Amino acid sequence: MMNELTYTQSGDYLIPNLVLTEQERKPMGKYGRMRRSFLQEHNPMLYSDLVLTEQLFPHLWEIQETATRRMEQLMDELIQKYPAPDKMTQQMAWVGHMNSLKAMAEETVLTELVYS
Repeated sequence: MMNELTYTQSGDYLIPNLVLTEQERKPMGKYGRMRRSFLQEHNPMLYSDLVLTEQLFPHLWEIQETATRRMEQLMDELIQKYPAPDKMTQQMAWVGHMNSLKAMAEETVLTELVYS
């Protein structure tokens, strides 16, 4: 059931009196911000729909949480599949190896969740 809208006269215009519902405040992470930018640039209709239905931030928080969990899962799988060199004796090799694994995992997460 839809409520009746009330309006405020502003010069020659009637402006609807809209009130947003109070939403939980959480920090937005890297993947949530990337998803928002993607939607704004590549899917403005969905972005506008999410904004108007007040579902944008819950959607972005869900993407952030899912992407973070997926990154952790992928990193564990990749470390098991491609073991890292000894960290104590080959620090630079270990850092390079871990950075390449992180890049592989992040590419998958971005393709699956952020840019879909």
